[in-house]
Amino acid sequence: MSAKKLKVTQVKSEIGRMDKQRRVLRGLGLHGMNTNVVVDNTPSFRGMVKKVLHLVEVEEVNE
Repeated sequence: MSAKKLKVTQVKSEIGRMDKQRRVLRGLGLHGMNTNVVVDNTPSFRGMVKKVLHLVEVEEVNE
């Protein structure tokens, strides 16, 4: 059985955003526009995504 993961893609710039939001993007592994990462679907990662939901797109993938 494969575990569900989250594919997170940055779609908006971090320019002009609060420092906390920039740190969350870096913590997720995003380094600029149109970069994407696949992270585990855990409460900690979901919380991080929720903080920057207006800057990213999220989709669930089978890994």
